[in-house]
Amino acid sequence: MTMQQQLNSWVAKYPLLENIVSLKPVVWLNPKLQKKNDMSGLPVSFADMKEAELLWQRFAPYLAAEFPETAAAKGIVESPLREISGMKQQLNDHYDAKIEGKLFLKCDNELPIAGSIKARGGVYEVLHHAEKLAIDAGMLTTEQSYEQFSSDGFKHFFSRYSIGVGSTGNLGLSIGIISAKLGFQVSVYMSSDAKQWKKDLLREKGATVVEFEGDFSEAIWAGRETTLAKSDAYFVDDEKSKHLFLGYSVAAFRLKQQLDDADIPVDANHPLFVYLPCGVGGAPGGIAFGLKQVLGDAVHCFFVEPTHSPAVLIGLMTGEKEKLSVQDFGIDNVTEGDGLAVGRPSSFASGISEKTVSGIYTIEDQELFKLLTLLADSEAIFVEPSATAGLLGPLRIKASSYAETNQIPMATATHIGWSTGGALVPEEEMDGFYHRGKTYLGG
Repeated sequence: MTMQQQLNSWVAKYPLLENIVSLKPVVWLNPKLQKKNDMSGLPVSFADMKEAELLWQRFAPYLAAEFPETAAAKGIVESPLREISGMKQQLNDHYDAKIEGKLFLKCDNELPIAGSIKARGGVYEVLHHAEKLAIDAGMLTTEQSYEQFSSDGFKHFFSRYSIGVGSTGNLGLSIGIISAKLGFQVSVYMSSDAKQWKKDLLREKGATVVEFEGDFSEAIWAGRETTLAKSDAYFVDDEKSKHLFLGYSVAAFRLKQQLDDADIPVDANHPLFVYLPCGVGGAPGGIAFGLKQVLGDAVHCFFVEPTHSPAVLIGLMTGEKEKLSVQDFGIDNVTEGDGLAVGRPSSFASGISEKTVSGIYTIEDQELFKLLTLLADSEAIFVEPSATAGLLGPLRIKASSYAETNQIPMATATHIGWSTGGALVPEEEMDGFYHRGKTYLGG
């Protein structure tokens, strides 16, 4: 069977593909979603999550010392959860809708160190690698204070080792910043859509930036090949990494505590909907897995992808996962959503997300900018365009059959749009985003 025949076969089997290929916004509900107790045989576990949280705690004294912005939280890298009732009203007014329940923003745009969700996975994986190197060298035990990672001796030790990563931008920032701070030689292989200011910031922090004309898949392939050809080198592999995934998953413990502190119940009568912008799928996949482990079946996680980069959607819908790219379907993978311009999904995360994610919807770039401006006007919160993708979730899922099919009481629902980045965006860039959104809104 030729590739074209295979594509025709998939379109016949999955009629939604016709709209996806035509770049129309769609909502896909996952028929393979499983109950928490049925999720056996996964390559990660709740015990792995607990171990990951303990590593974060061991490194907290070091992070508090090296990154003053984490000192108030005693070295814990976490973001606030904010109710955005003004934005809820803006959404209702602009889209002529009525969102049931409360709307919150999980402000990973404010995460310290890297200013994006990638501070969770990226920083975690580098810390995990550094800890292993130090323990194996006899320089450290887990009972000792990790403040010694700030010492010249540790930095000299790590300078003998290299770290590489392929990135569209934000993952590269997190890996570059923490690796350089520890003393590693770090190279970030960046795709053509990566913003210049991110490249400049990485170089300023001490990372080597290698630029490519191609997209994320080319950058990650080249980065992997170049890094692994070196001795004493380690590659952070966004398509295959268990450690990135676990770093993201720990967010579930923190979010549960925030919900408890705000007296927000999560159970069958008080469902929680979480909307996660999605690129290669590792960050939203890790968070969705963690939330399912911690909060169970009362949490409903939805991924959001640009109409021009529906990599995870196509991979999960067809069951082919990383074997297919959006380019196979004639989709160009060109989007203004930083971090979301990914043509092929994570091989590691996709097999897990297939069981944990309730569905995926796609969004047009123009909507990202409109939502950015509405959020800025209503809440004075400024984020990257891609970080707004989850804000349409309550409207898109309400318009689907999901709640009715699963008998979910939406009047008592809590909705969380996961804001993935923005804190490090230069002011002039943010002004450009804002005014572009104003234009699309007709202002």
